[in-house]
Amino acid sequence: MAYKIRVILDVEEDVFRDIVVNETINLEDLHFFIAKSFGFKGQEMASFYKTNKQWEQGDEIPLFDMSEDDIDVSMSNCLLSSIFNKVGDKLIYVYDFFSMWTFFIELKEITKTNKLDIPEITLAFGEAPDEAPEKEFKADKSFEDDFDSYNEDDFENIDDMDFEDY
Repeated sequence: MAYKIRVILDVEEDVFRDIVVNETINLEDLHFFIAKSFGFKGQEMASFYKTNKQWEQGDEIPLFDMSEDDIDVSMSNCLLSSIFNKVGDKLIYVYDFFSMWTFFIELKEITKTNKLDIPEITLAFGEAPDEAPEKEFKADKSFEDDFDSYNEDDFENIDDMDFEDY
């Protein structure tokens, strides 16, 4: 089986690649192919993240197994077919943690093929900019919002409170 995958670079201008890969490749091979298809050398640290339909980041699949016993999941021991089960399945891919190049990956089609020349780029649109856009990480609700909701009177008799039960 072959997977047709759309890989979208998260930048202001539209930049994406449609690629066809064999379902039996591991995520490490996919990592190198994606990096090179966007003009990167593939020498930086990277991770894939499982995600849902709303692109909410889930479990990490790192480039290398960092565990002491070498039994954790990593790109080299994770086959693409174990992640993509049906059209519409998604992954987030982050390349180069200093620059935080972020990609959205979606399985667009599953086909039977005897092609030997895959992986291949079937459509390339746009070019990656010279620098990654700055990422702004925000929590849904800030600590200050919680703190502002308290009233001074709530702490008036704080010395009288019994904290031993906590």
